[in-house]
Amino acid sequence: MTISAPSGADCARTCVEAPAPNSIDAVSSRDFVLDYLGAAATCATHLSRLGTELVLWSSTEFGFCELPDAWSSGSSIMPQKKNPDAAELLRAKAPRIVAHLAALHALLHRLPLAYNKDLQEDKEHLFGAVDTLEVTLAAAIGMIAGARFRRERMSEAASDELIAATDLADLLVRLGVPFREAHGRVAGLVRAALDSSRALSQLTREELAAHSPELAQHEDEFRAALEQQAQLESKLSEGGTATARVREQLRAARETLDQAEPPDARS
Repeated sequence: MTISAPSGADCARTCVEAPAPNSIDAVSSRDFVLDYLGAAATCATHLSRLGTELVLWSSTEFGFCELPDAWSSGSSIMPQKKNPDAAELLRAKAPRIVAHLAALHALLHRLPLAYNKDLQEDKEHLFGAVDTLEVTLAAAIGMIAGARFRRERMSEAASDELIAATDLADLLVRLGVPFREAHGRVAGLVRAALDSSRALSQLTREELAAHSPELAQHEDEFRAALEQQAQLESKLSEGGTATARVREQLRAARETLDQAEPPDARS
């Protein structure tokens, strides 16, 4: 530059961290846009997966939750149906943001150093991603805040005895059976129950003995493993499904939110 470069104090007044060490890089680099788009694409992908869960959970087949009317629509044909529109659009918007990231990479990868007119196209990708992400975040917040979760239905689904099949294999391992054998024995029990349209807990002691004498000899432990919620409470390791571990995750999530800087503070 033919004039004096801005000092550190000047940068502080203009919210710039420091003068750029390389003038060519200063006008040609769009790393800061790529960084934002990369974070936005990851965020949008997670929102998309959340949207898929909400679509499934709110369906008649699952029935785990009911989404608020403000973020849903009625069916044009079926009066009783509520469409999870906003959840579906969370999925639809994610590829748009990912495409903005890919498009800017494609724009930059063949440019020589210093400024090129191609770089004016960065605005479309950056601003488009910002607008799309803000809308999807608002939709996700609105749906979660207004969703009504059906705890009884979720508890019922979590109490399916077949979920405990791995726990039964673990029980056999504790009784001295190698896991490769335990896996096969429990699979035989599951097949016997399914073929006879019964639950695992309805198998007789004789049937247990036919597949695994160890389970017949420890029938009380076998039945305890099938009790409601037992398979969830047995997962005690960090990140597991036991109530104490889930509460730990809830506390950690609340602490993270409490520590997050509110949008108004960034002015």
